[in-house]
Amino acid sequence: MSRSPSIQLRQYLPHDFEALYDIDQACYEPTIAYSRREMRNYLRFPGADCIVAQWEKKLVGFIITAHEETWAYVITIDVLEAYRRHGVGTLLLRSAEEKLRSAGVRVVGLETATDNASAIAFWQKHGYRKRVVRKNYYPGGRDAFSMTKLLE
Repeated sequence: MSRSPSIQLRQYLPHDFEALYDIDQACYEPTIAYSRREMRNYLRFPGADCIVAQWEKKLVGFIITAHEETWAYVITIDVLEAYRRHGVGTLLLRSAEEKLRSAGVRVVGLETATDNASAIAFWQKHGYRKRVVRKNYYPGGRDAFSMTKLLE
């Protein structure tokens, strides 16, 4: 797959749920991937939004955010491995940030594993900065960086 206008972004629809669940299961190890219940709960959070990326008719990635007033949180961004490093994650993130900015959000936060170099690089490339280490954030005692970005 090359970087191409063939990637379409759109709002999540309820019939997308199983595809999103399958993507999350493929993107994360079983102890970190969300259960169906967790994912449903995140999609129902107050201020929650989900944007999906579609290649032809296949869902290949998504981002879930939630916001309240001027603060937002990236719950997850998932892109199937075959579609990574082709701009899909960047398209999803930019779209989500624009929607958040339009809603009055000024600060976006997230957590990412301290041992996930590619994720850390992705977030830093997009203006997120490490703030603190959250000890034992993930199952198995893995630490996470709390990262934030100011939206301008």
